[in-house]
Amino acid sequence: MNDRSNNSKPQSAVGERTSVVHWESGKVCEEEAWEAAYKRFETPEEEIRKFVRRYRRLGLESLSRSSQVVELFCGRGNGLVALEQLGFRSIEGVDLSPGLAARYRGSAQLYVGDCRQLHFEEASKDLVIVQGGLHHLPSLAGDVERVFWQINRILRPTGQVAIVEPWLTPFLRFVHAVSSNQMARRLWPKLDALASMNEREQVTYDAWLSQSQLIRRLLLDAFVPERQFERFGKIFFLGRPRIGWLRSSGNSTCSTDRTMKRRS
Repeated sequence: MNDRSNNSKPQSAVGERTSVVHWESGKVCEEEAWEAAYKRFETPEEEIRKFVRRYRRLGLESLSRSSQVVELFCGRGNGLVALEQLGFRSIEGVDLSPGLAARYRGSAQLYVGDCRQLHFEEASKDLVIVQGGLHHLPSLAGDVERVFWQINRILRPTGQVAIVEPWLTPFLRFVHAVSSNQMARRLWPKLDALASMNEREQVTYDAWLSQSQLIRRLLLDAFVPERQFERFGKIFFLGRPRIGWLRSSGNSTCSTDRTMKRRS
């Protein structure tokens, strides 16, 4: 079933050129204290420049600008703006928070929905991007595998996935050590903002950082790596869908999703 016909017309419009389609009602994901810390950490302009640098490091500039691109966990959409600045013309974003989606200003099509159950057609996308969304998932192995299954399902065989997530590098260990010092936090507002955000996502953040071997295994099970490196407390991963992984996956949720798709 075509994902656009399945969703009918967008339920709300944001800005002059942006529309938001609700796959579901969504939920409030942004805590006020976390949001305040995030605003102190970096401005939208700084974040957009950061995303552009990330895309270039991953080699995304070499892709056709007509590629069908979707960013999962897109939040307020600054990653989408970065894609627009690089010249990509067919861009979509998915996030569970209608409040965050409402802050985006741009030409991309947004969807409010769960990234563990996407409504896109199979083999319909050339590039799927995830930046900092996976480490927020409540169940590390199960939920991450569900997202990877969905990414594999919607990517074309020649498509690519680009993932950037926190990683416990020596640099990040140093940042954590310094941020535990209250004097340092008072002297460096940006450090205090980062520490405040981490404190408010401590459970999932710590679980993610402590299970790097599991995460690597999940990545390599689902995708064929093309580029993989660590830089300043992040893991950068670029890969292609692993042919046959969808059929071999024993995840019960994935099996249910497959059945639903056949019935539709």
